[in-house]
Amino acid sequence: MSLQIVRNMFQGQQGGRVEVNELELFYMKSHGRKVARLHMHDWLILLLLAIIEIILNIIHPFYRFVGKDMMTDLKYPMKDNTVPLWAVPVYAVLLPMLVFLFIYFQRRDVYDLHHAILGLLFSILITGVLTDAIKDATGRPRPDFFWRCFPDGVDNYDQWGNVVCHGKDSDIREGHKSFPSGHSSWSFAGLGFLALYLAGKIKVFDRRGHVAKLCIVFLPLLMASLVAVSRVDDYWHHWQDVFAGGILGFTVAIFCYLQFFPAPYHSEGWGPYAYFRALEETRSNRRVEDSAVGEVGMQNDVESGKVELNL
Repeated sequence: MSLQIVRNMFQGQQGGRVEVNELELFYMKSHGRKVARLHMHDWLILLLLAIIEIILNIIHPFYRFVGKDMMTDLKYPMKDNTVPLWAVPVYAVLLPMLVFLFIYFQRRDVYDLHHAILGLLFSILITGVLTDAIKDATGRPRPDFFWRCFPDGVDNYDQWGNVVCHGKDSDIREGHKSFPSGHSSWSFAGLGFLALYLAGKIKVFDRRGHVAKLCIVFLPLLMASLVAVSRVDDYWHHWQDVFAGGILGFTVAIFCYLQFFPAPYHSEGWGPYAYFRALEETRSNRRVEDSAVGEVGMQNDVESGKVELNL
């Protein structure tokens, strides 16, 4: 009984072109290779984005002028990350993928699984490229820049009043990457995509007034928000950095989601566009096959003398 409730939650019941008893199953084994082949160019673009992201993390950011009078807001202590960098892909990429897999085993729709993973990866990588490109171009110092630049607390400036740092090169370089926040943008890109995905799957906007569904959708967004807040608490970012990063990540997530899925408030928001195209194609093929079988049957009846022809 409980399994059937879960199935009903993730299958379209609110109308549109498809009713529950008309759902088709598209398995990974039977349709997976076809779907991947159709989107081969998309996977190649993802690879290109990953290469660009690596390059952006290798090159040096712009070293913005930092004068002595600017140090007032840059003397916060250096702290470790509350949310370490390695944890970001775990909750922003792997966690949504686990949800996608769970829903796949409920609905057996490889189009949904493939497009959800593809959309998520596009959201993450596009956000990463935009974030790091802006970081490198802006070069805004972090709130703890003073201690990165002068770890012994003795500051030094050149004739133009710009800092002459004597700290570790890696710390100084990282100290010029404050705007926008990568943790925030990646969190909202991944968890924001997951929130949109869940909103469509559980039909949050079905006009039935089940506010509990909103709580499920807000959980990923709350998690992303807490990560963003931690970046300010750790003095790795100014509040403007995390605000801009969150908007950037969530905006990219919306665009990437709508490339593959109808809007969550749509009557068919529970499934990807490709599913409905495949469904119509399957129905069309069945009609052709049924028509062909009927014609063959009619011809056999004529030949056996069981049908009288009106001449």
